[in-house]
Amino acid sequence: MSQSPTTKVGQPMPYPLALDYVEPDWNRIPGFKGVSVEDWENATWQRKHTIKNLREFKQVLGHLLPDDLAESIEQDQATRATMSMLIPPHMINTMDTADLWHDPVRHYMAPALGDRRTDQWANHPMASRDSLHEHEMWVAEGLTHRYPTKVLAEMLSTCPQYCGHCTRMDLVGNDVPQVTKLKFVAPQKDRHQQMLDYLRKTPSVRDVVVSGGDIANLHISQLEPFVSALLDIPNIRDIRLASKGLAGLPQHYLQDSVLQGLERLAKKAFERGVDLAMHTHVNNARQVTPLLGRATKKLLEIGFRDVRNQGVLLRGVNATSKDLLELCFMLLDHAKILPYYFYMCDMIPNSEHWRVAVWEAQQLQHDIMGYLPGFATPRIVCDVPYVGKRWVHQLADYDREKGISYWTKNYLTSIEWGNPELLQKRYEYYDPIYTLPESGQAWWRAQAAAQGSAREATHAVHA
Repeated sequence: MSQSPTTKVGQPMPYPLALDYVEPDWNRIPGFKGVSVEDWENATWQRKHTIKNLREFKQVLGHLLPDDLAESIEQDQATRATMSMLIPPHMINTMDTADLWHDPVRHYMAPALGDRRTDQWANHPMASRDSLHEHEMWVAEGLTHRYPTKVLAEMLSTCPQYCGHCTRMDLVGNDVPQVTKLKFVAPQKDRHQQMLDYLRKTPSVRDVVVSGGDIANLHISQLEPFVSALLDIPNIRDIRLASKGLAGLPQHYLQDSVLQGLERLAKKAFERGVDLAMHTHVNNARQVTPLLGRATKKLLEIGFRDVRNQGVLLRGVNATSKDLLELCFMLLDHAKILPYYFYMCDMIPNSEHWRVAVWEAQQLQHDIMGYLPGFATPRIVCDVPYVGKRWVHQLADYDREKGISYWTKNYLTSIEWGNPELLQKRYEYYDPIYTLPESGQAWWRAQAAAQGSAREATHAVHA
Protein backbone atom coordinates (compact mmCIF):
# COMPACT_ATOMS: atom_id res chain seq x y z
CA MET A 1 0.00 0.00 0.00
CA SER A 2 1.46 3.36 -0.99
CA GLN A 3 1.87 6.16 1.53
CA SER A 4 -0.22 9.29 1.25
CA PRO A 5 1.60 12.60 0.61
CA THR A 6 0.96 13.65 4.19
CA THR A 7 2.56 10.56 5.69
CA LYS A 8 5.73 11.45 7.55
CA VAL A 9 8.77 9.88 5.96
CA GLY A 10 12.08 9.76 7.83
CA GLN A 11 14.44 11.78 5.67
CA PRO A 12 18.11 12.41 6.56
CA MET A 13 17.28 16.14 6.65
CA PRO A 14 13.77 16.98 7.89
CA TYR A 15 11.84 19.91 6.46
CA PRO A 16 10.40 22.33 7.52
CA LEU A 17 13.09 23.49 9.90
CA ALA A 18 12.80 23.75 13.65
CA LEU A 19 14.96 26.90 13.73
CA ASP A 20 12.96 30.08 14.25
CA TYR A 21 13.42 33.15 12.07
CA VAL A 22 13.64 35.73 14.82
CA GLU A 23 15.94 38.49 15.97
CA PRO A 24 17.55 37.15 19.16
CA ASP A 25 16.82 39.22 22.26
CA TRP A 26 19.96 41.32 22.79
CA ASN A 27 18.78 42.20 26.30
CA ARG A 28 19.91 38.74 27.44
CA ILE A 29 23.51 39.96 26.95
CA PRO A 30 24.69 42.02 29.94
CA GLY A 31 26.42 44.71 27.89
CA PHE A 32 23.35 45.26 25.69
CA LYS A 33 20.70 45.13 28.39
CA GLY A 34 18.34 48.07 28.05
CA VAL A 35 19.43 49.02 24.52
CA SER A 36 16.41 50.33 22.63
CA VAL A 37 15.20 49.02 19.27
CA GLU A 38 15.98 52.43 17.79
CA ASP A 39 19.61 52.23 18.90
CA TRP A 40 20.00 48.57 17.97
CA GLU A 41 18.83 49.24 14.42
CA ASN A 42 21.11 52.26 14.06
CA ALA A 43 24.30 51.62 12.08
CA THR A 44 26.22 54.36 13.90
CA TRP A 45 25.34 52.84 17.27
CA GLN A 46 26.41 49.39 16.06
CA ARG A 47 29.79 50.68 14.82
CA LYS A 48 30.38 52.70 17.99
CA HIS A 49 29.77 49.64 20.16
CA THR A 50 31.65 47.12 17.99
CA ILE A 51 33.90 44.90 20.11
CA LYS A 52 37.57 45.62 19.34
CA ASN A 53 39.43 43.51 21.90
CA LEU A 54 39.07 40.78 24.50
CA ARG A 55 38.56 43.26 27.33
CA GLU A 56 35.46 44.65 25.59
CA PHE A 57 34.30 41.12 24.73
CA LYS A 58 34.42 40.25 28.43
CA GLN A 59 32.62 43.43 29.44
CA VAL A 60 29.75 42.85 27.01
CA LEU A 61 29.24 39.15 27.72
CA GLY A 62 29.89 39.31 31.46
CA HIS A 63 29.04 36.06 33.23
CA LEU A 64 28.05 34.44 29.93
CA LEU A 65 31.71 34.15 28.90
CA PRO A 66 33.36 31.26 30.79
CA ASP A 67 36.72 32.15 32.35
CA ASP A 68 38.49 29.26 30.65
CA LEU A 69 37.17 30.35 27.26
CA ALA A 70 38.31 33.94 27.83
CA GLU A 71 41.76 32.65 28.79
CA SER A 72 41.85 30.42 25.70
CA ILE A 73 40.91 33.33 23.42
CA GLU A 74 43.67 35.42 25.00
CA GLN A 75 46.20 32.64 24.38
CA ASP A 76 45.03 32.33 20.79
CA GLN A 77 45.44 36.03 20.11
CA ALA A 78 48.97 35.91 21.46
CA THR A 79 50.12 32.79 19.60
CA ARG A 80 47.84 31.76 16.71
CA ALA A 81 45.31 34.35 15.52
CA THR A 82 45.93 35.86 12.08
CA MET A 83 43.19 38.47 12.52
CA SER A 84 42.50 40.95 15.29
CA MET A 85 39.15 40.95 17.09
CA LEU A 86 36.36 43.05 15.60
CA ILE A 87 32.76 41.93 16.15
CA PRO A 88 29.65 44.15 15.76
CA PRO A 89 26.95 43.82 18.43
CA HIS A 90 24.58 42.39 15.81
CA MET A 91 26.93 39.48 15.21
CA ILE A 92 27.52 38.85 18.92
CA ASN A 93 23.74 38.65 19.27
CA THR A 94 23.64 35.68 16.87
CA MET A 95 25.91 33.64 19.14
CA ASP A 96 24.53 30.95 21.42
CA THR A 97 25.37 32.62 24.72
CA ALA A 98 24.23 29.54 26.64
CA ASP A 99 27.21 27.59 25.26
CA LEU A 100 29.86 29.89 23.82
CA TRP A 101 32.51 27.18 23.79
CA HIS A 102 30.58 25.25 21.13
CA ASP A 103 28.83 28.12 19.39
CA PRO A 104 29.61 28.10 15.63
CA VAL A 105 29.62 31.89 15.21
CA ARG A 106 32.00 32.42 18.16
CA HIS A 107 34.12 29.59 16.79
CA TYR A 108 35.20 31.64 13.77
CA MET A 109 34.67 35.21 14.99
CA ALA A 110 36.51 34.86 18.31
CA PRO A 111 38.78 31.82 17.91
CA ALA A 112 40.20 30.17 21.02
CA LEU A 113 43.39 28.17 21.33
CA GLY A 114 41.24 25.32 22.61
CA ASP A 115 39.47 25.21 19.24
CA ARG A 116 42.66 24.73 17.27
CA ARG A 117 44.87 21.74 16.76
CA THR A 118 47.98 21.87 18.93
CA ASP A 119 49.65 18.71 17.64
CA GLN A 120 52.28 18.43 14.91
CA TRP A 121 49.65 19.20 12.27
CA ALA A 122 48.38 22.47 13.74
CA ASN A 123 49.69 24.18 10.60
CA HIS A 124 50.06 22.60 7.17
CA PRO A 125 53.64 22.72 5.82
CA MET A 126 52.29 24.13 2.53
CA ALA A 127 50.21 26.92 4.13
CA SER A 128 51.06 30.49 3.15
CA ARG A 129 49.95 34.03 3.94
CA ASP A 130 48.63 34.81 0.48
CA SER A 131 47.55 31.27 -0.24
CA LEU A 132 45.79 32.17 -3.51
CA HIS A 133 48.65 34.38 -4.74
CA GLU A 134 46.29 37.28 -5.35
CA HIS A 135 48.98 39.85 -4.63
CA GLU A 136 51.22 38.33 -7.31
CA MET A 137 48.43 38.83 -9.84
CA TRP A 138 47.86 42.53 -9.20
CA VAL A 139 47.74 44.41 -12.50
CA ALA A 140 47.20 47.60 -10.54
CA GLU A 141 47.55 47.93 -6.79
CA GLY A 142 44.64 45.95 -5.35
CA LEU A 143 43.31 44.75 -8.73
CA THR A 144 43.75 40.99 -9.17
CA HIS A 145 43.40 39.67 -12.73
CA ARG A 146 43.22 35.93 -12.17
CA TYR A 147 40.63 34.76 -14.69
CA PRO A 148 40.34 35.56 -18.41
CA THR A 149 37.20 37.70 -18.14
CA LYS A 150 37.01 38.54 -14.41
CA VAL A 151 38.88 40.74 -11.96
CA LEU A 152 38.81 41.36 -8.21
CA ALA A 153 39.01 44.97 -7.03
CA GLU A 154 40.23 45.21 -3.44
CA MET A 155 38.93 48.68 -2.67
CA LEU A 156 40.20 48.92 0.91
CA SER A 157 41.81 46.79 3.60
CA THR A 158 39.30 47.06 6.45
CA CYS A 159 35.95 45.43 7.32
CA PRO A 160 33.16 46.05 9.86
CA GLN A 161 34.11 42.65 11.31
CA TYR A 162 37.15 40.38 11.13
CA CYS A 163 36.71 36.65 10.55
CA GLY A 164 39.35 34.34 11.99
CA HIS A 165 39.62 32.35 8.74
CA CYS A 166 40.05 35.38 6.44
CA THR A 167 41.79 34.36 3.22
CA ARG A 168 43.25 37.88 2.88
CA MET A 169 44.81 37.79 6.34
CA ASP A 170 48.07 39.12 4.88
CA LEU A 171 46.45 42.43 3.88
CA VAL A 172 43.18 42.94 5.74
CA GLY A 173 42.90 44.29 9.27
CA ASN A 174 45.34 45.29 11.97
CA ASP A 175 48.74 43.81 12.70
CA VAL A 176 48.70 40.91 15.16
CA PRO A 177 51.64 39.22 16.93
CA GLN A 178 51.76 36.52 14.24
CA VAL A 179 51.27 38.73 11.16
CA THR A 180 52.56 42.15 10.16
CA LYS A 181 50.05 43.12 7.50
CA LEU A 182 50.89 44.37 4.04
CA LYS A 183 49.87 47.95 3.34
CA PHE A 184 48.58 49.65 0.22
CA VAL A 185 51.14 52.19 -0.97
CA ALA A 186 49.21 54.52 -3.28
CA PRO A 187 46.50 56.83 -1.89
CA GLN A 188 43.06 55.24 -2.13
CA LYS A 189 41.77 57.69 -4.76
CA ASP A 190 44.81 57.02 -6.98
CA ARG A 191 44.47 53.24 -6.57
CA HIS A 192 40.83 53.34 -7.63
CA GLN A 193 41.70 55.45 -10.65
CA GLN A 194 44.47 53.03 -11.68
CA MET A 195 41.98 50.17 -11.50
CA LEU A 196 39.56 52.00 -13.78
CA ASP A 197 42.35 52.92 -16.20
CA TYR A 198 43.33 49.24 -16.50
CA LEU A 199 39.76 48.11 -17.11
CA ARG A 200 39.19 50.76 -19.77
CA LYS A 201 42.12 49.44 -21.78
CA THR A 202 41.35 45.73 -21.22
CA PRO A 203 38.22 44.84 -23.22
CA SER A 204 38.52 41.13 -22.35
CA VAL A 205 37.26 41.85 -18.82
CA ARG A 206 33.48 41.73 -18.44
CA ASP A 207 33.03 40.95 -14.73
CA VAL A 208 34.24 42.94 -11.71
CA VAL A 209 33.99 41.86 -8.08
CA VAL A 210 34.13 45.00 -5.93
CA SER A 211 35.47 43.85 -2.58
CA GLY A 212 38.24 44.52 -0.10
CA GLY A 213 38.21 44.34 2.88
CA ASP A 214 34.52 45.06 2.83
CA ILE A 215 32.66 47.72 0.87
CA ALA A 216 30.50 48.35 3.94
CA ASN A 217 33.53 50.29 5.22
CA LEU A 218 33.74 52.38 2.06
CA HIS A 219 31.57 55.49 2.33
CA ILE A 220 28.81 55.56 -0.25
CA SER A 221 30.26 58.85 -1.54
CA GLN A 222 33.36 56.86 -2.55
CA LEU A 223 31.71 53.58 -3.56
CA GLU A 224 29.05 55.11 -5.81
CA PRO A 225 31.36 57.03 -8.19
CA PHE A 226 33.67 54.02 -8.59
CA VAL A 227 30.84 51.64 -9.47
CA SER A 228 29.22 54.30 -11.66
CA ALA A 229 32.51 54.62 -13.56
CA LEU A 230 32.56 50.82 -14.01
CA LEU A 231 29.08 51.06 -15.51
CA ASP A 232 30.42 53.52 -18.08
CA ILE A 233 32.98 51.01 -19.38
CA PRO A 234 31.34 49.26 -22.39
CA ASN A 235 32.90 45.83 -21.80
CA ILE A 236 31.75 45.51 -18.15
CA ARG A 237 28.61 43.38 -18.06
CA ASP A 238 28.55 42.05 -14.48
CA ILE A 239 29.34 43.84 -11.23
CA ARG A 240 29.27 42.03 -7.92
CA LEU A 241 29.50 44.03 -4.69
CA ALA A 242 30.98 41.84 -1.95
CA SER A 243 30.07 42.56 1.66
CA LYS A 244 29.99 40.33 4.69
CA GLY A 245 28.73 43.52 6.34
CA LEU A 246 25.29 42.74 4.92
CA ALA A 247 25.14 39.86 7.40
CA GLY A 248 27.38 41.21 10.15
CA LEU A 249 26.07 44.78 10.11
CA PRO A 250 22.79 44.82 8.13
CA GLN A 251 21.99 48.15 9.71
CA HIS A 252 24.51 49.72 7.33
CA TYR A 253 22.38 48.70 4.34
CA LEU A 254 19.21 50.07 5.93
CA GLN A 255 20.55 53.64 6.00
CA ASP A 256 18.78 56.07 3.68
CA SER A 257 21.98 57.55 2.25
CA VAL A 258 23.42 54.12 1.44
CA LEU A 259 20.20 52.86 -0.13
CA GLN A 260 19.78 56.03 -2.19
CA GLY A 261 23.29 55.69 -3.62
CA LEU A 262 22.83 51.98 -4.33
CA GLU A 263 19.44 52.65 -5.94
CA ARG A 264 21.01 55.14 -8.33
CA LEU A 265 23.58 52.50 -9.26
CA ALA A 266 20.91 49.81 -9.72
CA LYS A 267 18.89 52.11 -11.98
CA LYS A 268 21.94 52.95 -14.08
CA ALA A 269 22.92 49.28 -14.28
CA PHE A 270 19.45 48.35 -15.51
CA GLU A 271 19.51 51.09 -18.14
CA ARG A 272 22.95 49.94 -19.36
CA GLY A 273 21.99 46.26 -19.39
CA VAL A 274 24.53 45.39 -16.68
CA ASP A 275 23.77 42.86 -13.94
CA LEU A 276 24.41 44.34 -10.48
CA ALA A 277 24.36 41.89 -7.57
CA MET A 278 25.37 41.77 -3.92
CA HIS A 279 27.40 38.87 -2.53
CA THR A 280 27.52 38.29 1.19
CA HIS A 281 29.14 35.76 3.51
CA VAL A 282 26.93 33.86 5.97
CA ASN A 283 28.39 30.70 7.49
CA ASN A 284 25.74 29.46 9.92
CA ALA A 285 21.96 29.43 10.07
CA ARG A 286 21.99 31.31 13.39
CA GLN A 287 23.14 34.40 11.48
CA VAL A 288 20.00 34.56 9.33
CA THR A 289 17.80 37.03 11.18
CA PRO A 290 14.97 39.40 10.21
CA LEU A 291 17.36 42.38 10.09
CA LEU A 292 19.39 40.60 7.44
CA GLY A 293 16.15 39.79 5.62
CA ARG A 294 15.02 43.44 5.75
CA ALA A 295 18.32 44.68 4.33
CA THR A 296 18.21 42.08 1.54
CA LYS A 297 14.63 42.97 0.70
CA LYS A 298 15.62 46.62 0.32
CA LEU A 299 18.41 45.73 -2.11
CA LEU A 300 16.05 43.64 -4.21
CA GLU A 301 13.37 46.34 -4.14
CA ILE A 302 15.76 49.02 -5.43
CA GLY A 303 16.77 46.87 -8.39
CA PHE A 304 19.66 44.56 -7.50
CA ARG A 305 19.51 41.50 -9.72
CA ASP A 306 20.37 39.10 -6.89
CA VAL A 307 21.71 38.80 -3.39
CA ARG A 308 23.88 35.68 -3.16
CA ASN A 309 25.76 33.92 -0.38
CA GLN A 310 29.35 32.75 -0.57
CA GLY A 311 30.07 30.85 2.62
CA VAL A 312 33.24 29.10 3.70
CA LEU A 313 33.21 25.45 4.66
CA LEU A 314 34.47 25.37 8.25
CA ARG A 315 34.70 22.38 10.56
CA GLY A 316 32.81 23.17 13.76
CA VAL A 317 30.72 25.82 12.01
CA ASN A 318 28.88 24.29 9.06
CA ALA A 319 30.75 21.21 7.78
CA THR A 320 27.86 18.78 8.07
CA SER A 321 25.05 18.25 5.58
CA LYS A 322 22.49 19.18 8.25
CA ASP A 323 24.22 22.48 9.02
CA LEU A 324 24.65 23.37 5.35
CA LEU A 325 21.06 22.58 4.43
CA GLU A 326 19.72 24.39 7.48
CA LEU A 327 21.69 27.48 6.46
CA CYS A 328 20.57 27.24 2.83
CA PHE A 329 16.90 26.86 3.74
CA MET A 330 17.08 29.82 6.14
CA LEU A 331 18.74 31.98 3.49
CA LEU A 332 16.32 30.98 0.75
CA ASP A 333 13.05 30.77 2.67
CA HIS A 334 13.41 33.82 4.86
CA ALA A 335 16.18 36.21 3.84
CA LYS A 336 15.68 35.68 0.07
CA ILE A 337 19.42 35.17 -0.36
CA LEU A 338 20.53 32.68 -2.99
CA PRO A 339 22.94 29.99 -1.74
CA TYR A 340 25.76 30.14 -4.26
CA TYR A 341 29.17 28.86 -3.18
CA PHE A 342 30.78 27.19 -0.23
CA TYR A 343 34.52 27.54 -0.49
CA MET A 344 36.82 25.06 1.17
CA CYS A 345 38.77 27.05 3.77
CA ASP A 346 41.99 28.27 2.17
CA MET A 347 45.42 27.07 3.24
CA ILE A 348 46.36 30.03 5.38
CA PRO A 349 48.49 29.56 8.53
CA ASN A 350 46.84 28.05 11.62
CA SER A 351 43.66 27.04 9.82
CA GLU A 352 43.94 23.25 9.97
CA HIS A 353 41.22 22.80 12.58
CA TRP A 354 38.73 24.48 10.21
CA ARG A 355 39.76 22.84 6.95
CA VAL A 356 38.16 19.68 5.57
CA ALA A 357 39.66 17.19 3.15
CA VAL A 358 38.60 17.15 -0.49
CA TRP A 359 36.89 13.78 -0.02
CA GLU A 360 34.86 15.22 2.85
CA ALA A 361 33.80 18.15 0.69
CA GLN A 362 32.80 15.76 -2.08
CA GLN A 363 30.65 13.81 0.36
CA LEU A 364 28.97 17.01 1.53
CA GLN A 365 28.17 18.01 -2.04
CA HIS A 366 26.61 14.58 -2.56
CA ASP A 367 24.59 14.76 0.64
CA ILE A 368 22.97 18.15 0.00
CA MET A 369 21.83 17.32 -3.53
CA GLY A 370 18.09 16.91 -4.09
CA TYR A 371 16.86 18.97 -1.14
CA LEU A 372 17.03 22.45 -2.69
CA PRO A 373 15.94 23.77 -6.07
CA GLY A 374 18.71 23.25 -8.59
CA PHE A 375 19.28 26.98 -9.01
CA ALA A 376 19.72 27.33 -5.24
CA THR A 377 21.86 24.27 -4.58
CA PRO A 378 25.27 25.66 -3.64
CA ARG A 379 28.40 24.42 -5.34
CA ILE A 380 31.19 23.38 -3.01
CA VAL A 381 34.42 24.58 -4.54
CA CYS A 382 38.13 24.21 -3.95
CA ASP A 383 40.07 27.40 -4.72
CA VAL A 384 43.26 25.87 -6.03
CA PRO A 385 46.40 28.06 -5.96
CA TYR A 386 47.29 29.32 -9.47
CA VAL A 387 44.18 27.60 -10.83
CA GLY A 388 41.07 29.15 -9.30
CA LYS A 389 37.70 27.85 -8.23
CA ARG A 390 36.95 24.25 -9.13
CA TRP A 391 33.98 22.13 -8.17
CA VAL A 392 35.26 19.54 -5.73
CA HIS A 393 34.62 16.68 -8.14
CA GLN A 394 36.69 18.27 -10.94
CA LEU A 395 40.08 17.05 -9.76
CA ALA A 396 42.30 15.23 -12.25
CA ASP A 397 43.82 12.81 -9.75
CA TYR A 398 43.82 12.24 -6.01
CA ASP A 399 46.35 10.55 -3.75
CA ARG A 400 44.15 9.85 -0.74
CA GLU A 401 47.04 8.36 1.25
CA LYS A 402 49.17 11.54 1.11
CA GLY A 403 46.19 13.86 0.86
CA ILE A 404 47.35 15.48 -2.38
CA SER A 405 44.81 16.26 -5.09
CA TYR A 406 45.84 17.31 -8.60
CA TRP A 407 44.00 19.88 -10.69
CA THR A 408 44.21 21.26 -14.21
CA LYS A 409 43.07 24.52 -15.74
CA ASN A 410 41.99 25.86 -19.10
CA TYR A 411 43.23 29.47 -18.93
CA LEU A 412 46.26 31.51 -17.94
CA THR A 413 46.38 34.05 -15.12
CA SER A 414 47.80 37.53 -15.63
CA ILE A 415 51.27 36.40 -14.53
CA GLU A 416 51.28 33.46 -16.97
CA TRP A 417 50.34 35.11 -20.28
CA GLY A 418 52.65 33.88 -23.01
CA ASN A 419 53.29 30.52 -21.30
CA PRO A 420 50.74 28.12 -22.84
CA GLU A 421 52.73 25.12 -21.61
CA LEU A 422 51.32 25.85 -18.15
CA LEU A 423 47.95 24.62 -19.43
CA GLN A 424 49.45 21.12 -19.41
CA LYS A 425 50.60 21.38 -15.79
CA ARG A 426 48.91 19.71 -12.83
CA TYR A 427 48.51 21.84 -9.71
CA GLU A 428 48.45 20.47 -6.19
CA TYR A 429 46.11 21.00 -3.26
CA TYR A 430 46.61 19.45 0.18
CA ASP A 431 44.20 17.85 2.65
CA PRO A 432 44.69 18.44 6.39
CA ILE A 433 47.32 15.91 7.40
CA TYR A 434 45.43 14.68 10.45
CA THR A 435 42.66 13.40 8.14
CA LEU A 436 45.13 11.02 6.43
CA PRO A 437 45.80 7.38 7.28
CA GLU A 438 48.83 6.74 9.47
CA SER A 439 50.94 5.82 6.44
CA GLY A 440 50.21 9.22 4.90
CA GLN A 441 51.00 11.07 8.11
CA ALA A 442 54.28 9.12 8.34
CA TRP A 443 55.16 10.28 4.82
CA TRP A 444 54.62 13.91 5.81
CA ARG A 445 56.67 13.44 8.98
CA ALA A 446 59.51 12.11 6.83
CA GLN A 447 59.22 15.13 4.53
CA ALA A 448 59.38 17.48 7.51
CA ALA A 449 62.43 15.66 8.91
CA ALA A 450 64.20 15.83 5.53
CA GLN A 451 63.50 19.55 5.22
CA GLY A 452 64.79 20.12 8.73
CA SER A 453 68.00 18.26 7.94
CA ALA A 454 68.46 20.28 4.76
CA ARG A 455 68.06 23.56 6.68
CA GLU A 456 70.59 22.44 9.28
CA ALA A 457 73.08 21.55 6.53
CA THR A 458 72.61 24.95 4.90
CA HIS A 459 73.20 26.74 8.20
CA ALA A 460 76.35 24.67 8.78
CA VAL A 461 77.75 25.64 5.36
CA HIS A 462 77.13 29.35 5.93
CA ALA A 463 78.56 29.15 9.46
